[in-house]
Amino acid sequence: MVTIRLTNSMTHRKEAFVPLDAGNVRMYVCGPTVYDRAHLGNARPVVVFDVLYRLLRHVYGAEHVTYVRNFTDVDDKINAKAAETGRDIREITDETIGWYHADMDALGALRPDHEPRATEYIGAMISMIETLIRKGFAYTAPISYGHNSKAVYFNSEKAPEHGFFRVESDEDYGKLSGRSLDDMISGAKAEIGEGKRNPMDFVLWKPSTVDEPGWESPWGMGRPGWHIECSAMAKALLGDLFDIHAGGLDLQFPHHENEIAQSCCANGTDEMAQVWLHNEMLLVEGKKMSKSLGNFFTVRDLLEQGVPGEVIRFVLLSTHYRSPMDWTAEKAQIARNHLRRWWELLGPIEFHPDPTEPTAAFLASLSNDLDSAGAIAEILKLENQGRIEEFASCVKMLGFLYSDEARLKIMTENNLSEAIRDKINSLVRVWIEARRQKRWDYADDLSRNMKILGVQLIALRDNGSDWKHINPDYMGDDSQADLSAKLDKLLEVFK
Repeated sequence: MVTIRLTNSMTHRKEAFVPLDAGNVRMYVCGPTVYDRAHLGNARPVVVFDVLYRLLRHVYGAEHVTYVRNFTDVDDKINAKAAETGRDIREITDETIGWYHADMDALGALRPDHEPRATEYIGAMISMIETLIRKGFAYTAPISYGHNSKAVYFNSEKAPEHGFFRVESDEDYGKLSGRSLDDMISGAKAEIGEGKRNPMDFVLWKPSTVDEPGWESPWGMGRPGWHIECSAMAKALLGDLFDIHAGGLDLQFPHHENEIAQSCCANGTDEMAQVWLHNEMLLVEGKKMSKSLGNFFTVRDLLEQGVPGEVIRFVLLSTHYRSPMDWTAEKAQIARNHLRRWWELLGPIEFHPDPTEPTAAFLASLSNDLDSAGAIAEILKLENQGRIEEFASCVKMLGFLYSDEARLKIMTENNLSEAIRDKINSLVRVWIEARRQKRWDYADDLSRNMKILGVQLIALRDNGSDWKHINPDYMGDDSQADLSAKLDKLLEVFK
């Protein structure tokens, strides 16, 4: 059996993954708060941990893996959008979940086995909070009406109560992020308010006004804090202790730290999950994605601009998940060129060969802490060697070539005909062979001539190669004929 090794954020070590029960491998990934479109940074953990899900299913069997990814459908951002638009909260969250499914489907991500909505587990959250209070890990405090005298709360005869987790009661708090409690307290805001005893204590339950969603509880009409949601849903669907908990690095503190504290203290366990995985953040052309910089875009923005979902997926997987990922136009073009060749090699989906076992080298890369970039390099080797059946199996396992609609879009981009692409690819193969034989002058001469025609050759590791079309003059039908004739001449010279 393939040994999967993963870098555990809790121990900061790459470790061999040994499931608690090989017949029931369980994984939880924190999902979106559903009030708006998913941006490209939101898509990275979806694609990364989709690959892990595929790998686990391959190793342990699809029927032995349970993958949970939640929807947070009760949140102040959702309330604010409802107030701003005058729309019903459920209408907003249903619409946003539909958007999310459509966008992630376009990226080739498999749907999880369970996609719980927070509002479906309020009872489980109330029960967990009651347990924490009973065990002395949490406390309640009446709301001060003077704090917001204009607010009208439910249960007017009794002051609604907040629920707080008492951070100092958990000796292990901070073990995931590596922060000491003293440091966290000294860096916290000095004000407490609303009955909070310590600046580090975090909300488990908060009162609702008549304008906010609320549920009956022992502490009046209210709604859960963000962190308790995942703890309750994970416990209900995966148990007190499960195998893998994953998400973006931005969730490590405080969200995942607080999840661990709540879950372990309520359930009486030392751990919530055996392995914690976190993907690094995303950049755009070397800069942090930001609306103020004008480089903020959603997955839907890219799709509507004509970027196929498979191209987005390729770029996201071309960098190791624990390294910052820089989205650039050049990377997107390289992805297009790879995928175009792959589609040319296999044709429409109905003609793809039946899957065989992925190669040992491909599985070794993928099992080595989800080295998707290394797995892509192995696919390029198979392509260059003409090992079509193995190539197809590895491509499919990594989640590519899943949409004939994307195939048609990729094949017709830039208005370059398939005949011209065939000629370019023939010259690329000549270039690869010349470099393999170390005929550097010959290869460089071909590269210079190709660049004059607007085709830039790009050398990749392991004798792989790529090309991108860089000359906009060859976009119309007449100029394509000219380009085709010039490529024919190069094919005569460079045989």
